Amino acid sequence: MTSDGATTKSKGGKILILPGDHVGPEVVTEALKVLDIIEKHTGARFERDFDLCGGCSLDKHKDSVTEAVLKKCEDIDAVFFGSAGGPEWGTSQPNPESGLLRIRARMQIFANMRPCKFASKSMVSRSPIKEEIIRGVDFMLIRENCGGAYYGKKIEEEDYGCDPWEYRRSEIERVVRVAGALAMQHDPHLPVWSADKANVLASSRVWRRITHEVFEKEFPKVTLKDQLADSLAMLLITKPTAFNGVIVTDNTFGDILSDEAGGLTGSLGLLPSASLAGPPASPGQKPTLGANNAGGVRGLYEPVHGSAPDISGKGLANPVAQVLSLAMMLRYSFNMHDEAEAVANVLDSKAEGGLEVRTGDLGGQADTREMSEAIQGEVGRLLMGR
Repeated sequence: MTSDGATTKSKGGKILILPGDHVGPEVVTEALKVLDIIEKHTGARFERDFDLCGGCSLDKHKDSVTEAVLKKCEDIDAVFFGSAGGPEWGTSQPNPESGLLRIRARMQIFANMRPCKFASKSMVSRSPIKEEIIRGVDFMLIRENCGGAYYGKKIEEEDYGCDPWEYRRSEIERVVRVAGALAMQHDPHLPVWSADKANVLASSRVWRRITHEVFEKEFPKVTLKDQLADSLAMLLITKPTAFNGVIVTDNTFGDILSDEAGGLTGSLGLLPSASLAGPPASPGQKPTLGANNAGGVRGLYEPVHGSAPDISGKGLANPVAQVLSLAMMLRYSFNMHDEAEAVANVLDSKAEGGLEVRTGDLGGQADTREMSEAIQGEVGRLLMGR
């Protein structure tokens, strides 16, 4: 399938699968069963390689990710990641999460994309925000992923700490181009908000100036608006649909705002993410940056939720976020139609024509396997109808 749903055969590509820790392997296993269904009905074939990252890698190799795994990340089309971490590994370095940071740096997957929308219209009532305020929310938050205060030289003394918050032109240009390219894929073009703190931070003033230069030159038909990050945090609660479109921001603000956006929809078990090495290509086009061997853009795909050690091994984990991360992988790295529609049909209430299959975090009784089987069946049904 192409990204617009046209019936074509795809060659697939190479995927490195890093299931990670606790519920990670559980939900990754179920998501890969959905990929099996897609291979069966589309003729695509995905070469799958499995390895370790996170606490499991610390246990075996005394490192959160090995150099061998990092080298694999340089020669694949996409990384499909589960989760990392747990209380048994603590926070001392290297901790489980440090492996993921090293993979991001090695792959230069600088644009983290988190959609904020309801996987099903039946899920609106689960938001902590009033339905009349949150209904219809639909934006993509793009966070710069490889720069800013999270990277660079660290100074940590007994009475002093410093994290340089710095950005270079090249780092700003490449991530705002992702926002512009995504906005251009829609008709009409989506508006873009750039979030910063240009009123107090020099790095933000440079961010704002360069962002406007890129949009004026390369995306003149896209509406670009500036928003201070702190006021945006408030407005995402009081007027979230006012930002339907694309939000692009730096690493620190993106970390905070993406978690806030995750809370809007009521369950982390429904939220996927993608980290890309270049702008997403429009149907029929090839990426100009970060291209992979499959004709898409190289990326890493993972659910927003953590490793959930409290329910690990109990069959209670919600696999939807991992499946939706798979859908993003198919769209951006392999130029294939994603199957998010199948998830919506599974979650929708019976009164709305859906199957109303839900795990415990969504108020239902289904276990991990039952939810996965429902999605597999719906994916197969949709693909047979095309």
